[in-house]
Amino acid sequence: MLLHGTLSLPFRSPPLSLRSPTVHHHHHRRRFSFAAAQHQYAISDEDLQSRGFTLRRTIEHLNLDHLNSVFVAVGFPKRDTDKIKVALEHTDSVLWVEYEKTKRPVAFARATGDGVFNAIIWDVVVDPTFQGIGLGKAVIERVVEELLEKGITNIALYSEPRVLGFYRPLGFVSDPEGIRGMVYSRKQKKK
Repeated sequence: MLLHGTLSLPFRSPPLSLRSPTVHHHHHRRRFSFAAAQHQYAISDEDLQSRGFTLRRTIEHLNLDHLNSVFVAVGFPKRDTDKIKVALEHTDSVLWVEYEKTKRPVAFARATGDGVFNAIIWDVVVDPTFQGIGLGKAVIERVVEELLEKGITNIALYSEPRVLGFYRPLGFVSDPEGIRGMVYSRKQKKK
């Protein structure tokens, strides 16, 4: 899925947008940009704090075994914590929510990319005990905002079909302009 935002499209294509775009002509391409508005979160930082949650933007104080337990609780395979650490060291943006009573992560998302044009959001999880209260939306809104503030406008993520409806109201679309993603899949040799 891709996030609606600033798109560079060939002249032939009409824009996909959430708001009315400003059109700039340059080198036979149209550039669509949206005015930056002050972002209003579905749940404010203060509201999260009043409910006993702390937003964290670094991996300091993040217990990887506890994070791994959230991954497993939502259906991800158990991961080697040393590999999680390496992945986090190569992550451009991370945001997680700590539940103050237990000092454990209950929501998490991270993004990697080239730091300029493109980013992919990974590992969006919310502990099942805490789902449905806005924590997933809180982490996605803030990760996306951080990427946009850096000027990164081509933001993608992978999603299971059952949760596509969660991402659409947050500005993501499936297969924009008919573009489809591909992943490398090495077929195992028959024995």
